[in-house]
Amino acid sequence: MGKDKFTNKYIMNLKPTGKIQDIREGDGFGVRVLPSGIKTFFYLYTFDGKRRFLNLGHYDTGTNGGISLAEARRRYTIAKKQYGEGKDPLGERERAVTERRHTPFVADFIDEYINQHAKEHNRGWKEIERALKAEIAPRWGKRKITDIRRRDLVLVLDEIKRRAPVMANRVLAYTRKLFSYAVDRAIFEANPFMGMDRPSKEKPRERALTADEIKTLWPNLDKAKMSDSVRRALKLLLITGQRPGEVISMHSSQINGRWWTIPPDVSKNGQAHRVYLTDMALDVIGCKTGYIFESPATPRKGKTRNTEPSPYKTRTMNKAIKDNLPHKPESKVVDRLQIAYFTPHDLRRTASTFMAEIGVTGDIIDRVQNHTTKQKQGMGHIYNRYDYAKEKQSALEALAHKLTSVISGKEAKVISLHTRKK
Repeated sequence: MGKDKFTNKYIMNLKPTGKIQDIREGDGFGVRVLPSGIKTFFYLYTFDGKRRFLNLGHYDTGTNGGISLAEARRRYTIAKKQYGEGKDPLGERERAVTERRHTPFVADFIDEYINQHAKEHNRGWKEIERALKAEIAPRWGKRKITDIRRRDLVLVLDEIKRRAPVMANRVLAYTRKLFSYAVDRAIFEANPFMGMDRPSKEKPRERALTADEIKTLWPNLDKAKMSDSVRRALKLLLITGQRPGEVISMHSSQINGRWWTIPPDVSKNGQAHRVYLTDMALDVIGCKTGYIFESPATPRKGKTRNTEPSPYKTRTMNKAIKDNLPHKPESKVVDRLQIAYFTPHDLRRTASTFMAEIGVTGDIIDRVQNHTTKQKQGMGHIYNRYDYAKEKQSALEALAHKLTSVISGKEAKVISLHTRKK
């Protein structure tokens, strides 16, 4: 049965009969009226020699879930275009439904990303996991990942920025990595968050503690409200100049005599790194076996205690400092350290600054601290297998001598390495 172009009035006035009525406007577009009075828009076409009936949706009669005539025409136009491109509109819908069914929820995909990718490719995967599960999963966890849009992240970052500007930058970076993995897994054609600017400006830290601050800090650490392990770890940061994550995860199996070898899976640049241990360092390390700075690993309520020993986390050192040193003007924390606020990484920078002051060259400081420099890249590094052990030992011994002099308050002649070579 044919009909001129449908109007809302016409569709609304269609009355049910005792049988199914298919009323066609033309070119495959029509409306089916059931005996119950339900009116369904459809697209009727032939594909591969078979007649196909595509349900476009029920007419909106004031009940939830219905569609208007205009929406039905829009869906029909899309289906007709697919048909013109040689596709089966009904098959495309079935494929989309199946794909939707297998599209992961954001919370599940975060777990997949962490376990199947981040743990293998990102040394800081624990921090990534913590941030995504604290900031993203509670907001998007029950949504399909393909439903997330750029605007969704903008709103999340705006909220985080108000309380933690730097964390907003981290969440952007971690979420972008998550969705790049989604692109690799063929869930997206393109990452919706590429090209987004950081929500907050960050100033690179340049803080290095002065000799007077070290003289004040060292004895005050012994009086501070923190565990002995964290206290010693902070001191060892200054004595060795290594990264906080590398120091806090130190294990007795990595120590052979006076040399500490940081394994590739702990070292930031993925290269094993040997660090000379001075008397000052060995005194701080002590004679413990296993993890030198072992965490008591107190279980959270309702969780089973992990029986495997583990070291403290880097964030524990940060918290220990904040618990003993006001880091904001409005902070009510008791100032037990009596110097300007600093971070664990500032102690590493301080060690580097002290070594420069006593004449250690930039190249040797980089080798002591395992920086990836131009000298350590390319073919030159491949052919130069010298380990610079003597130079690193001399630099760290000179640093220990300098620190001892500063802490004791007794001026001692610190011999420049340049002078020593002469």
